[in-house]
Amino acid sequence: MNIKFDFSKPIGKVKAMHAVGQPPRLGVSDAHMHWLTDAHIPYSRLHDVGGPFGGNVYVDIPNIFRDFGADENDPASYDFAFTDNLIEQLMAARCEPIYRLGVTIENSRHLNIYNIVPPSDYNKWARICEHIVRHYNEGWADGYEYGITYWEIWNEPDNDEPSTGKNAMWTGSMEDYFKLYEISSTHLKNCFGEKIKVGGFASCGFYGLFAEPEWYGASVDRSRTANAREKYFMDFAVKFLDYVKEHDLPLDFFSWHSYASVTETEAMADFVDCELTKRGLGNVETQLNEWNNAPVVSLRGTSCASARAAAMMIAMQNKKTDILCYYDARIGQSVYGGLFNPMTYEPLCTYYSFKAFGELYALGTQVEAIYEHGDVYALAAIDNSGRRAVLIANVGDDIEISTNLSDMKAELVDETHMLSGISLDPASFVLAKNQVVLLSN
Repeated sequence: MNIKFDFSKPIGKVKAMHAVGQPPRLGVSDAHMHWLTDAHIPYSRLHDVGGPFGGNVYVDIPNIFRDFGADENDPASYDFAFTDNLIEQLMAARCEPIYRLGVTIENSRHLNIYNIVPPSDYNKWARICEHIVRHYNEGWADGYEYGITYWEIWNEPDNDEPSTGKNAMWTGSMEDYFKLYEISSTHLKNCFGEKIKVGGFASCGFYGLFAEPEWYGASVDRSRTANAREKYFMDFAVKFLDYVKEHDLPLDFFSWHSYASVTETEAMADFVDCELTKRGLGNVETQLNEWNNAPVVSLRGTSCASARAAAMMIAMQNKKTDILCYYDARIGQSVYGGLFNPMTYEPLCTYYSFKAFGELYALGTQVEAIYEHGDVYALAAIDNSGRRAVLIANVGDDIEISTNLSDMKAELVDETHMLSGISLDPASFVLAKNQVVLLSN
């Protein structure tokens, strides 16, 4: 395979494709937060923080505003202590939170339901959100002036099981969520204008594309059997965007999720862009703010997981998507926590794919890379001083690669190489299956 890089042809900025959800914390310690800084990770989305039900202290509206009957204008009605500690540590690590205004998923809803019910007063809920923004951005209630940009209204209200009538995130109807979004987004934008970006709804994803592609006008192969849950995801998203357009609602960013392959996720991104554009919303930012294409324990810490992650970040850099947040960067026992060893707390090789991408992100400007990628994904970047870097991921069989590069050092990522320096001729080399290489001058 031949790859030609042209550092004289800038394409645009290297985007935040290596952001994460849930930062690497143990308790309230910041001992592991430096891994975010080391990898130039720019954002951490705060959803499901602190374990089941937000650990009862973090981020979630019911954790911060514990008595919904209290006065939302009184600072004494709010408990910011643990969330302050978390956000202080993130900002110190130069990693800005993406703040999810809502609640933690309740996967044990069959036992009992606690916080996933719609607020009894949407207007009051919006005013509570306003005061949380004021606390972190305007110093209200002995707060801060962080200037946090992204404020997301709820998470996955479409996370429904139609066969059982159980939703892990929202017990209300589709229309109930639309009304919550309408009231909250309008109120927050009226309060803060362009100082913040408001959006949602953190869609569960668009897997239905691959069951009924012709129905959605998608040029993809049929690879799934239609099911009611995934069709509901699709219907919810389409109707949400219709509602936003019809009611002229604020929508600074549209967020969605995918636990699918790179190829399927690329198709989902195209679908999102198409649906926004056809409604005159083509300027709206998009965030794939939950993704993981190796979410099984058997793949944790494997070359397969690290190569898949690098391939996803590179591929999505070339889509319109503005931000990706990998789910997630927690330290602990979870099939989704793919960056750190839950026993030793040390980074796994997948983390080093993020760090490698972070090197290109720090350079800032993407430049042209010409190739027929197949199972190989390549990205190049440059900064104003002429520093250059190239990231190549191979998720297929061993392959011989030739380039127009010279005089660049090489660092490898796989199960035995944690972005380790190796001897390699950048003009011609073999990249093994599930290896990632960073080349830089």
